[in-house]
Amino acid sequence: MLRVAIVDDHEIVRAGLREMLADEIGIAIAFEAGSGEAALASLQASGCDVLLLDLALPGLSGIDLLRTLRQRHAGLRVLVLTGYPEERYALAMIRNGADGYLCKECSRDELLQGVRTVAQGRRYLSARMAELLADEVLAGGVPPHQQLSERELQVFLRLAQGQSVSDIGEILHLSVKTVSTYRTRLLEKLGVASNAELATYALRNGLLSG
Repeated sequence: MLRVAIVDDHEIVRAGLREMLADEIGIAIAFEAGSGEAALASLQASGCDVLLLDLALPGLSGIDLLRTLRQRHAGLRVLVLTGYPEERYALAMIRNGADGYLCKECSRDELLQGVRTVAQGRRYLSARMAELLADEVLAGGVPPHQQLSERELQVFLRLAQGQSVSDIGEILHLSVKTVSTYRTRLLEKLGVASNAELATYALRNGLLSG
């Protein structure tokens, strides 16, 4: 039996996903969680084979949670299932440890295919993601934010949301000096000069909810 966990802060979304998966032979819902912290607690208690992960979570974000999962549960298969289209985060999430990426507008068949593909130890690439990868190869590059490391992306999004260097350091367990170094690196990589311009870049590229 394939045990699937659903991590999403919207109860109605969890209910819809549960309904889509519950009747499928060979699949059982291991647990549901509305936050990253709750997901980690449930993993300790019961575990699962595939975790469906939304990126927009309260507290510990989906990106933060992915990093923690890769450190503590290396064998767990993680399929990102989010409202953000592939163009925004897909390649970055795959590079930073996700096993697949789907938008919430996907069909039931796509969801099941994604779950079963990552459960087999393979990467799940939607048709749109395959297109993006092909474009990357042909163009010889991707947008600057798609090339950020996982930690850089974490710091970037928190800076863009208006969080201070000291607050980010406390949340991510980094020194203020380390966060400041990341900030300097981000300004250079993204070609901007201030936190305000970081926020503008993030909004322009659909990386924040607005």
